[in-house]
Amino acid sequence: MKWWQKLSDRLHLLVMLPTVFLLLTSPWIFMARQLPANASFWNLSHVYLGLLTCLLGMVFLLTNLMGGTWRQYFPWVVADIKPLLKDITGLAKLRLPVAGGRGLFSVIEGFTMLGLVATGITGVAWYVTQGSADALSWRAWHIDCAQWFIGLLIIHMVCALSHLLDFLRQ
Repeated sequence: MKWWQKLSDRLHLLVMLPTVFLLLTSPWIFMARQLPANASFWNLSHVYLGLLTCLLGMVFLLTNLMGGTWRQYFPWVVADIKPLLKDITGLAKLRLPVAGGRGLFSVIEGFTMLGLVATGITGVAWYVTQGSADALSWRAWHIDCAQWFIGLLIIHMVCALSHLLDFLRQ
């Protein structure tokens, strides 16, 4: 196994744990233009754990793009959509797509990684611009990206569970 694949496997867990914390505690975050002077534990942990998660998420994405594996997660970039279309037509016939390859599950994983990184980058941009007029725009984009990411994450988890159920049936 190549070194970046070993790193990516470990990073999946290292990204997942703080991401779950950030998503579950986000309803208790009260920040707008800037981090308050008397910021709560929830605000501080969200900002600083979010910065770390952004960095981990970017490294995770990069390790998943190395060695040509980007074609697995983003086959549509080079117009390789036959496996994706095959999986979608298979779903219409109630057949579960297989994990791996360049099909539906891998494309969902690719978009989920992009959602994570977009959420992190917009959060970092809010942090860097806090106190300015641009901070509220970055905050709004961060929230939009986070909602997009949550939707993708739910789809990703459903795909993983369906793959696990398929594995257990065999």
